[in-house]
Amino acid sequence: MPRYRLDVEYDGVPYAGWQRQAGQHSVQAALEQAVLAFSGETVGIRGAGRTDAGVHATGQVAHVDLSKPWAANTVANALNAHLATAGERVAVLAAAEVPDTFDARFSAIARHYLYRIVNRRAPLALERGRAWRVPGSLDAEAMHEAAQGLLGRHDFTTFRSAHCQADSPLRTLDRLDVARHGDVIEIRASARSFLHNQVRSMVGSLKEVGAGKWTARDLAAALGARDRAACGQVAPPDGLYLTRVDYPGA
Repeated sequence: MPRYRLDVEYDGVPYAGWQRQAGQHSVQAALEQAVLAFSGETVGIRGAGRTDAGVHATGQVAHVDLSKPWAANTVANALNAHLATAGERVAVLAAAEVPDTFDARFSAIARHYLYRIVNRRAPLALERGRAWRVPGSLDAEAMHEAAQGLLGRHDFTTFRSAHCQADSPLRTLDRLDVARHGDVIEIRASARSFLHNQVRSMVGSLKEVGAGKWTARDLAAALGARDRAACGQVAPPDGLYLTRVDYPGA
């Protein structure tokens, strides 16, 4: 039974998230329906990251097992044709046949996210639903300096959703960079894995630093509290993008 890796991008606005959910439309379900329309097979597709409702992806990775071999380009083109016909906001950027030892979720060694803040008073016209508009002035340099205190291995309970199902709150954060480009502030986070809502929670707290309401010491104290109540505002899903997933040997 051949296995295929799918590199996927999607606009998260119309979806209840990546994961299939009863009574709601998800990215996973959209892809599974496209596979059914293409091959006649009812399959389960596994993704590298279970993005929440409204969260986007430019570099999600998934895998699917099919009962017969197809050329990888045929798989990608057929899925895209059926996704387009169904009016989905999902595209398969590439497909490749991979060994059955490859698992989109469990083989991943790093996940990379981008969070975009548009820091201006004017409302969003073109980027509504695709960035977080913060009208008050933000100090991106202060945000970056404070963010470095979150790097390394920590108990991230403060920045973890109360609904997180991970066995442990311990995670190793490899990168958390903040940079301004005109009105846009980009926050880039990298780790082997993240807790549920971890990136959005960290971004919301960094926004407090940028607004001058918190200091770097306050952010470090919030981390050390290991208490969800110590977290700042959780940033909305609009500005979050899963941009890349790394695998051994790639």
